[in-house]
Amino acid sequence: MPTPPPGRRKRPLNPPPHVYTTVGLDRRAELRGDPRWLAARRRDPATLVLPMAGLRVPVAMGEEGPRAHLLPLGEFASELPEEAVFLGLVEGRPVFAWSGEGEAPAAVDTVELRSVGSLLPPRDAGLLAYARALLHWHARHRFCGACGEPTRITRGGHVRRCDACGLEIFPRTDPAVIVLVTSGELCLLGRSPRFPPGVYSTLAGFVEPAEAPEDAVRREVAEEVGLPLRRISYRSSQPWPFPQSLMLGFRAEAAGRRLRIDREELEDAAWFERDRLLAEEPPVRLPGADSIARFLIEEWLLEG
Repeated sequence: MPTPPPGRRKRPLNPPPHVYTTVGLDRRAELRGDPRWLAARRRDPATLVLPMAGLRVPVAMGEEGPRAHLLPLGEFASELPEEAVFLGLVEGRPVFAWSGEGEAPAAVDTVELRSVGSLLPPRDAGLLAYARALLHWHARHRFCGACGEPTRITRGGHVRRCDACGLEIFPRTDPAVIVLVTSGELCLLGRSPRFPPGVYSTLAGFVEPAEAPEDAVRREVAEEVGLPLRRISYRSSQPWPFPQSLMLGFRAEAAGRRLRIDREELEDAAWFERDRLLAEEPPVRLPGADSIARFLIEEWLLEG
C-alpha cells in the first residue's frame, strides 16, 4: 500500500532510532580478539550467516513482509573462511556476514538494501546495514595506504593489518550533516541532479577536518543557497550505509529568504509552504521513507 501523506498521520515516518540503526545485536567486541573462539564459531553448524552477494543483502519474503535471511551455517557449508566478518550475537547466537562466490545457496535472494530498508523489522535493517557497511570498507582497503602491500583481515573483520609495515586500518565512518532550514511556515528544500524525478530534500554535506558539525551546517547552507542562519538545533542521527556515513540531523532557522543557488551543487532549491506539503497531492516528492531527511521534514510538518 502507498504511504499515506503526512497530513493523514500523527507521527513522522522513520522516527528515532532511525532505520539502519543497530538494535537487538550484542556486538561483543571483546570476542573479536579471540581467534580460537572465532575459529570454532566459523565451524559451528548453528552459527548464523548473512550470505551477501557483493553489497546486495540476503532477504527472505514472508507473510508479514521482508526479513533478513539469517541462514544456519550447517545448511550450506562446513566452515566459513577467515574473510567472514563477525557482527556479534543475536539471541546468543553468533552472526557472520560473508560475501563468497558460488558458495551460498542459490535459494537465497539478494537485493539492494534501500529497496527494502523501510519495510524491514528494525533489527534486520540495522544488521544488514552493518554488514553492508563493513563489506564495503573491506572491498576498498585490500591494500595498504602507506606502503601499497596487501592487507589481511584480523579481529573478526574489524581490523585490516599490513604485515609489511605494521599499519592497522580500522573501519571508517564519515560524519555528514543534514539540515532542514525553516522560516515561519516555510521550509527550504533542494534538488540534486542525482535525485529521482520530482524529489526535493533537505540540504546535506560532509563535515570537513577540524570542523564542528554546527559549523558544517552553516557552511553547507551558505555554500549551496547563500543563506545565513539564526538558530541551529540538533535533532538526531542516522547510520547511513551508502556507503559508510553517519548523518547528523539538524533543524535551522534562516535569517532571510533570498536564495543564491550554487548550480554546481543543486539543480534547484525553493521555499515550500507547510500546508502545500501536507496536501493530498504535494508539489514535490519527498525523500525515501528510510531516510533521516524524511523524518526531519515530517517532524516539522506535523508540528503545525
